[in-house]
Amino acid sequence: MKLELEFYSYACFSPTFTINGIDADSEDFGDLYDRDSENAEDYSCANMQFTRIPAKLVVLERYNISIPEYELIAGQLEVGLSLGECGSCV
Repeated sequence: MKLELEFYSYACFSPTFTINGIDADSEDFGDLYDRDSENAEDYSCANMQFTRIPAKLVVLERYNISIPEYELIAGQLEVGLSLGECGSCV
């Protein structure tokens, strides 16, 4: 598997995310949202977290990856996109 994945330290997205040369979408691997939005200031997040979802066959086939490779990618997304409190959009 060839994985290109980078994160910004202040934003909840990945500017570079390709798997085996295919532009990848983090939504294929999990959900990203503010878990405490009711306590966030305007245009900020109180607890931005990425939570992986179970692998789907269509995703494994799209990127030509195995379940262990899927889990590796999902784990990296969990670490890189879970920012907690953030005000970078202010």
